[in-house]
Formats: sequence, C-alpha cells, structure tokens
Amino acid sequence: MTADELVFFVNGKKVVEKNADPETTLLAYLRRKLGLSGTKLGCGEGGCGACTVMLSKYDRFQNKILHFSANACLAPICSLHHVAVTTVEGIGSTKSRLHPVQERIAKSHGSQCGFCTPGIVMSMYTLLRNQPEPTMEEIEDAFQGNLCRCTGYRPILQGFRTFARVSGGSGTAAKAATLKDHSWEGSKGPWKEEETGIEMKFKNKLFPMIVCPAWIPELNSVEPGPEAEVEVSAPDTDTTATDSLPGWRRAGSSFHCATRVRSVGGNIITASPISDLNPVFMASGAKLTIVSTGTRRTVRMDHTFFPAYRKTLLAPEEILLSIEIPYSREGEYFSAFKQASRREDDIAKVTSGMRVLFNPGTVQVKELALCYGGMADRTISALKTTRRQISHFWNEGLLQDVCAGLAEELSLAPDAPGGMVEFRRTLTLSFFFKFYLTVLQKLGKENSEDKCGKLDPTHASATLLFQKDPPANVQLFQEVPKGQSEEDMVGRSLPHLAAAMQASGEAVYCDDIPRYENELSLRLVTSTRAHAKIKSIDTSEAQKVPGFVCFISADDVPGSNITGIYNDEMVFAKDKVTCVGHIIGAVVTDTREHAQRAAQAVKITYEDLPAVITIEEAIKNDSFYEPELKIEKGNLTKGFSEADNIVSGELHIGGQEHFYLETHCTIAVPKGEAGEMELFVSTQNTMKTQSFVANMLGVPANRILVRVKRMGGGFGGKETRSIVVSTAVALAAYKTGCPVRCMLDRDEDMLITGGRHPFLARYKVGFMKTGRVVALQVEHYSNAGNSMDLSQHIMERALLHMDNCYNIPNIRGTGRLCKTNLPSNTAFRGFGGPQGMLIAEYWMSEVAVTCGLPAEEVRRINMYKEGDLTHFNQKLEGFTLSKCWDECLASSQYHARKREVEKFNEENCWKKRGLSIIPTKYGISYSIPFLNQGGALIHVYTDGSVLLTHGGTEMGQGLHTKMVQVASRALKIPTSKIYISETSTNTVPNTSPTAASVSADLNGQAVYEACQTILKRLEPFKKKNPSGSWEDWVMAAYLDAVSLSATGFYKTPNLGYSFETNSGNAFHYFSYGVACSEVEIDCLTGDHKVEGAFVQGLGLFTLEELHYSPEGSLHTRGPSTYKIPAFGSIPSVFRVSLLRDCPNKKAIYASKAVGEPPLFLAASIFFAIKDAIRAARAGNTDHKMKKLFQLDSPATPEKIRNACVDKFTTLCITGTAENCKPWSVRV
Repeated sequence: MTADELVFFVNGKKVVEKNADPETTLLAYLRRKLGLSGTKLGCGEGGCGACTVMLSKYDRFQNKILHFSANACLAPICSLHHVAVTTVEGIGSTKSRLHPVQERIAKSHGSQCGFCTPGIVMSMYTLLRNQPEPTMEEIEDAFQGNLCRCTGYRPILQGFRTFARVSGGSGTAAKAATLKDHSWEGSKGPWKEEETGIEMKFKNKLFPMIVCPAWIPELNSVEPGPEAEVEVSAPDTDTTATDSLPGWRRAGSSFHCATRVRSVGGNIITASPISDLNPVFMASGAKLTIVSTGTRRTVRMDHTFFPAYRKTLLAPEEILLSIEIPYSREGEYFSAFKQASRREDDIAKVTSGMRVLFNPGTVQVKELALCYGGMADRTISALKTTRRQISHFWNEGLLQDVCAGLAEELSLAPDAPGGMVEFRRTLTLSFFFKFYLTVLQKLGKENSEDKCGKLDPTHASATLLFQKDPPANVQLFQEVPKGQSEEDMVGRSLPHLAAAMQASGEAVYCDDIPRYENELSLRLVTSTRAHAKIKSIDTSEAQKVPGFVCFISADDVPGSNITGIYNDEMVFAKDKVTCVGHIIGAVVTDTREHAQRAAQAVKITYEDLPAVITIEEAIKNDSFYEPELKIEKGNLTKGFSEADNIVSGELHIGGQEHFYLETHCTIAVPKGEAGEMELFVSTQNTMKTQSFVANMLGVPANRILVRVKRMGGGFGGKETRSIVVSTAVALAAYKTGCPVRCMLDRDEDMLITGGRHPFLARYKVGFMKTGRVVALQVEHYSNAGNSMDLSQHIMERALLHMDNCYNIPNIRGTGRLCKTNLPSNTAFRGFGGPQGMLIAEYWMSEVAVTCGLPAEEVRRINMYKEGDLTHFNQKLEGFTLSKCWDECLASSQYHARKREVEKFNEENCWKKRGLSIIPTKYGISYSIPFLNQGGALIHVYTDGSVLLTHGGTEMGQGLHTKMVQVASRALKIPTSKIYISETSTNTVPNTSPTAASVSADLNGQAVYEACQTILKRLEPFKKKNPSGSWEDWVMAAYLDAVSLSATGFYKTPNLGYSFETNSGNAFHYFSYGVACSEVEIDCLTGDHKVEGAFVQGLGLFTLEELHYSPEGSLHTRGPSTYKIPAFGSIPSVFRVSLLRDCPNKKAIYASKAVGEPPLFLAASIFFAIKDAIRAARAGNTDHKMKKLFQLDSPATPEKIRNACVDKFTTLCITGTAENCKPWSVRV
C-alpha cells in the first residue's frame, strides 16, 4: 500500500482508492461508484437520517472496536481511512435472509413510503451492535437524527420494542500520525471548523486541504486533571467525552445533542452564535489549550474569546488542542438550559449556561456567570448584570434586579436575524428564574439562612424537566368474521407488500435507477427576486465549469412555454419573474456536482417591481384571483338579531412544507424516433405529467410514456408541482439527445414547489346563552402564490368544511384567493379541509368560554344528527359521529381526566395542563366531479400468475397492497399470485391524480370490474372442470383462445355540487372521527408535552413554521431550520381505535377513506394547548387579561410563551419603528 492510498471497507469488502477526491462524500461514493442505492439522499445537511450508515473503527486508546451511526451525505470518504462502513445492504436481504431489525420494522408496519427506512434500520442496527439489550429510552435516543413523514413513528417503535430489555478533485487529503507531522496553515479539520461538509454543499466552498484528526493521539482523549478540572481533547466526539465524565458531574445539564459523530472542539471553533456547548464552557470558566508550530498557550474561554460572528481568538495557524473543564466547588451551582422548536436534534432558539458561587457558608454571591447563545452574533456573557450582583444575597430582590438587568442588557433589534425577538428576550429571564428556583431548592435542603429566599411550593415544578415516558401505544381494529378464508386478506392486517424490500434497501426509487452510459445532470436556475423584470442572463462563467453541456431556457422550447392547471404558468420564466424560486432556466452538465457549480455561476440581472407577499398586502392591494367563492344558507340578519351574544375575531393559520423524504426527481430518456420519450418520475399525477411534457415538446401525448414505480412520500406535493421539474428535464433530454436526470436538493425543493396554503379567517358568530349557535359568517383568505394551481378547489373544500360537525341554521362563508409573489401553494393532505375545520373549532371554543360552559357540552349540543342537511344541503346518512364521540369520552376517561387537570393547575404555577376533545367530518370525493374515475388493467398469464395495473400511484399509503387484496378476494386466489410492477401511462390512460383519499375506492372498484370480466370468461371452464385449480381453468381458457386480459373502469355516481345553486352532492360519503388530547405546557418557555395526537397534524398545528423575509425569500429551506415532528415528538400515550360494526356500504368491500380525515384530529392538541394557556392567564392575577385571546396556528413554543403573559414578558416588550423591516413576515 502506498502512502496516498485510501483504504476502507464496505460491507466487509476492501476498497482501495488511489486518487481519492476529498470533496466526494461517502453517500455519493456508495451510490455512484459502488452501486449501493439503499442509502438515500434526503436533505444533504445531516438533518433527516435517510443516509445513515454504521462506521466501525478500532480505537487504540480504548483498545476496542467502536461503532457509530453517521450521516453519509456529509462524511468525506477521505475521513474513512481504515474504517469499516456497513450499509443497509450489508446486514440482510430478501434474497438471502433479512436481519431481525429489517424484519421487525417491515412486519410492524413501520415502513410505508420506505425512503427513511434504511436509515432507521441502520440507526437501530448500530445501537444493537453497541448495546445488544437496550432500554426503550436508548432505542428512542438512537433515532434522534432520523425523521419519518409517513408512519407517525408509533409502528417503528412498536416493532423495535421487541429488542428492548423489558420487552470533484480540487484538493488533497491527509492523515497525520501525530500533531508534529503536519503544518496546519490553510487547512480544515473538525478542531478548526466542524461544518466543512455543509460549507462545501451549501456555500460552494473549495478547500485546498482537508485534514482528519481522528488519527492523532493528542486530539482523542479525556483525562481527569488535577483536583480542578477534566481535560477533553478537542475533536473528541461528544459521546466519548460525556461517557468518560463521572456521571454525577453530567447531571446538571438540561440540553441534549443527537448521537451522531461530531466533536467537542469543532463545536467551539465553529463559533456558532447558537451553540449548545459554548455558553456552558464559558459559564464554567473552561480553559483552552491552543497550539501551533513551536508555540503553546492557554486562554480562558470568557467574553473575549468570540470577538465577532463566527470568529475566535485563534490565529490562522493555530489549532485547539484541549479543553479543561473545572470541577464544581463547595457552594457552587451550575445549570444549562436550551429552548428549541423540537426537543431532540434541534438548533436552539436560546441556550444558556449559568453558574453561581457563594461565599463560604453563606448565600451571598461571590461569583455569578450568565452566558447565552442566540442573543447576539456570538456567545455572550451578561457582564453588566452579573457584576452588580456580587455580595448580594440570593433572594427575591436579586431575582428582580437580575431580570430587569437582563431585559436591558440583552436587548435585540426588532429586525434581528432569526426573529422571535420578544420570545428570545423573555427566555433569558425565564431561564434565570428557573436557575434561581433550582438553586433555592438546593439551598433549602442545605441551609435555612434568613437572607435566603423561600421556595413557593407551587413554583417547584418550574425546575423540573419534562420526563418523557416510553411511548405506550394501542391500536384496536375489528377481527375478520369467523369462517373467512385464510387466503382472503381483505380486513386482515397485511404489511405493505414492499416493506421487506424497503427495509433491506432493495426497493427502487426514481434516483436509484442505474445511470445511463451517456446520462447528463440538470440543475435549475431560479430567481432571487420576488417580482422583477429579467434584464440579462449571463452564462459565460457557467460555461467554464468542467463538464458543462448547455444552458436551456424559454428560447429552447419547441412547443408551448405556457403550462399550469389554468395555463397561467410558464415552463421557464421569460422577461419577468413573479416569485423567489421562479424557474428561469437550467444548466446541463456531466455530473451533479458540476451542475450545482454551473448553476451558481449563472449571473442574472433584474429590475425590481413592487411585490405582494402576505395575505394582508393582497387584501390592501386588491390582489386576488377570480372567482370569489361563496356558500350561504338561512337568514343571517335574522340569526344575528336573535342571538344572545355575538363574538367576532380573526385567526391566521400558517402554511406547511410537505417534507416528503424523497425530493422531486425525474429521469427523461429520449427514444430517438418520432418524438418518443420515456420519463421515470416521482409524481402522483402521471396524466398531467404526460400531457404537459407533450404540450411543451409539441408532440402528441401518445409519444410520451410516464412511469412511476413508487414515491418516497407525496402528501399532495407531487400532484401538480412535480411537473415543473419534469418539463425542464424533458426539454434538456430533447435538446441534448441524451438521458437527463434531476433530483432536487432539499433546499431547492422547499424553495420552488410550494406547500399548504396559509389562511386568514375573519369570523362573526351569534349564539344563545345555552351555547347553541344560530348564526355564522366567515371570510376566508388563502395565500395562493404566483399561480392558481389547485387553489380554487382547495378553497372550495375549506368552505364545504367550515361547519365541521355542527348544524348552523344561518351561515355564510366566502373565500378569496390572494395573488402574491410567493411560489404557488398547492395540494397538501386535507386540501383546505383542516383550515376550514380549525376555524370552526376556534370560534366554537370561544362560544364555550363566553357562555362559561364546558367546551365538550357546547360542541355536543351543536352537533349534527342522522338525516340532517349540511350547509351545502347534502343529507347526512350513516352518521356515526355521535357513536365515535361517546366512545372517545369513555375510553379517554375524559371527565376524570378533566378533574385531574384542574387539580394539577391549582397546585402548579409555572406548569399548566389543558384537555380538549375534537370531532371531525371529512367529505370523500374530488370536488371536481369528472376526476372521480378509476381504471385498471389485468393480465393473467398461463402459469396462473396475474399482473395488475391500475390508475393509482404508490407513495407509502399501501395502495398497491390494497389493490392486490381486492383482486385476491375477487379472483379467489392467494395474494402471492398477484403482482403490481408500476403505474404507467401506456397501461391505464387518462388517470386522475392519486389524491383526495379516494384512490383505494376508485381504483379498487375498477380492479373489481376487471376481475369480474376475467371470471365471466373463465366461467365455462370452471363448469367443465369444477374440481380443477385456478391454473387449470386459466390454461383451458388460453387453449380455447379466450382473452385473459381485461380492463376495468369505475366512476362515482350521483356527484355534482353547484356553488351557484348550493345544491347537488359534493361528496360520496363522509369519514368521521374524534380525538381527545391532554397537553402540559411550561409557561416559562412555551415547551409542551402531548398525551395524544396524529403526527403530521401535530406538526401542522404546533410545530412546523415557514419563515419568509419581507422580500418574499424563504428562510426555512431544510431540516436545520424547518422542524417536522421527530421520534420524541410523539405522544407518550397514543391510543387509536376503529369504530366497530359500521361497514361503509358506498365503497369496495366496505373500504373507508382514512388518508386525510385523521389529520385534523391533531387540532385537539392545539385546543388543549389553548386550554392550558387559559389556565395560566387565569392564574396570573397581577395582569388583568381578557378571557378571549388570539392564538394563531401553529401554536409554537414562541406563541405559547408570549400568550402566557406575566412579569417576565412585560419586561421584554419590543417596539418596532415604522421603517423597520422585520426578519420574517407572516404570509
């Protein structure tokens, strides 16, 4: 082996790279060089865990092999010298044998779309290699870097509970034997800076040298020092460092980091202003040993160590060798605090380290350190405030003085980066109050000095962290009837047919298709302005990038550049852009990396035009799409005149990013004759992809073949917006004559493709003293973005659901679509329904508060009954909601639980609980009648095997599995004989998008019809040979020249609602549900813990927040800034049951849509939070507060904390100057 050879192992096989490119990541190497596509690209920034692999290396210091889970998307291959890499393919396969981890996640329904599954499997596998019998807590901790958007995590944890104890070549690479072996100037390493992978990926930085310090003994140890400190060498991993510290020394910290490979020294030198560790080290008075060639010095990590943003005291040639952490002394107390959007693997909003040392035997302050991250462009110490407290006693006077001092010293400008100004300022006070109480609590146990403050017993819970119990889950459903054939799988709990392949990494997604020999890569070039004229496009620098092939734009389109559902969009913007992220063109190169570099080199000049960003700006500028929608029933004037009370208000509901784990992806392959082209696409809508591409290329639709094997999640985001990528890729393939591939990076995907519509509602509700609602008027406004897309139909569904489950005699709802300069918003699970229903439940809760009646009683007296007409005049038949409501009240022990909540709230001042029970009624059908159609094609082969195709696509919802169940029962053959390969436009034409929760109903009935045709043809052969087998009858039919191929078709009957006449059926049937949730909030930080929910809805209503600049640019473009629920977000108690003995007569084999309806039930968390805030406000008698208060969705920690008005929030009110532009605006 020569010195410059890189040697590592992948799944037991030796890999030798003679000229390793230090910029190549392990993920790119595995997928492209080794053809191991099981490891997925989900985000490219180490935030989703889809690329998780296990790294194993021999540790010479501990004399054992260590196993780590690592993000392959960030790990450079050059850091892997003598490391063994294990991927999902290396632990088991369906061809040989699945590993128990793979088998259990598959059998427990823990793999749905399957894109996240390999990463989750590898996190679990790594844990078991390190800890063969883990606790449930260790299992949950192992997934702190993994995200899943489909399953809600419950089935994954359920499956893994069984393991628990109780049940491009521009640089060089180097490895060094010791510190002396290398000159460090101009190089990068984790002790210099830990974000090398991120900077190469997102900032397009190139480094002359990247050094891996894992091989340097001096940089990999933890040693107890003299009496005064523990010494940690700088790049030691966080896990190694904390594992080596004595347990009692670690117990005081209340922050947590995800267990991925990263280093202590890198955390310091990165100098992040929101670092978790730096405030802790600064407050502790840690000493840093800094070395360079021939010099060595020690500095204290104090307020001078970070002179500016991302800067430290180190000179360019210096590196950090070690950190000395002092032991605590007699009379010294230390705490650390962090508040983030999500409890695990999340960047802090504010983080802090706090230390107090008292004079011996007293409670008189000798030293006080209060250090914060998230309050400036660096980690800071509140020196003015702390210096004033020296010699003061630890009592109420000191508390008030410190809070006033912090409010003054740690001010933030109204336009501070990161926003949330009042929240962050309040947190600095809340954290100190928690520290003050914690120290009081400890002092109370140790002395009873007169000058020490006394701990109010109702304040004690403020010092406690939320204790998360291992999740307890129950799912109840009805058994199949006795006597049902073993082979009949309808009604049985059948795992997803592809689950085992997904768990072993064998399932093929769009980007897993092997590269073609002459394949090219495409990268979109998008607008950086919200509204502007395009003055010039300069591609000269892009053309200099190696591997550059061409730049494509509107000028290259051979057919029509006009596209979109309403023909109001362009394939490529021409002359003008109307949002940040508007596609102007694309570069085509030989590799993905070169495409990224070339796209960034394209220079575009603009002339800015006035932009409309928010709903309020659209209303002010009368910027709307037509038509204005309206539903009206009864006499509104009469209703309001008869009402005892009238309440009016407004509610804003934020948007939501789909965050499917697989981003948009298309491969276009030109066939070279008659304009034929084959497209492999991750889309829910094969028909529109086909027709829009054909229109753009100027060819008939019959020349364009669109194929979909499966998607890594969709949720509505791939119903129409996937086509903006597919048309661009198809044009590049047309122009170059080569296959072209494009898979969007996560930041591109989030920027370009839009999400759930933000809504603003202005409501007025009239009601009697009994709580009976007699009149309702709601004005709905949605932020549609820069094109119509599906916005009209989304608003229609919002209006059709504005009643939720309540019979309101006099009602008017209007809907306006705001035309703004944001990327077009689109379909998202629920399709306007959740927004309409949240507004209904919001005013209903205000009715209950105003009447002083229990909310559950007010909801019950307003509820529909069997046979009632809705506000859109559809009769309710098979109305099972009352049954659901009573069952949920009983199973949740609602009334007993309510008494416990009231008792808890009386006994605790700074922690409060809330309880809420919420119903839902969700209409099943497309709102456009002609879309309610399904098609199927069946081929029966002479060996008796069946190839089934239908109009729906598979995105994790198990649609193919259900269709196989339908065909199996209809044909009376085992599911093992039936196979679905893919969805394609050359098998079932003109298909409706897979959406609206109706795909199983529509396509299932079409499959049934096709099966009946086959059975009819086989009937004579069955009669001739009644004791024969399926195979006998099939062969007999073939020998008699009978067709064994059939199509099936179905359309939903009796649909056709008219907004003009408010008549006709809007829906085929309704799905009903009820959820009860209990929530505990921390009034000081806004943190909360949930006892029941549906997880994507939990994200929508409490966590996920999109932030836009006033100029319309999206700040939240990846998992580091946009937070979806994680494993730790799910309820600690989660019980789900399906109503028994209520078959649906209106769909195939009593099928009932459950894709979208349950999402809204998570609103029960939102209203439980509001209930808890109301308890906090009622208990705060110092501030006279109104009973009714506005809480917009999502109810984030910021909104919860700010709504719990108290002495701390009043100190932190921040005014805004008229000309001040905030960091983000509510769109």
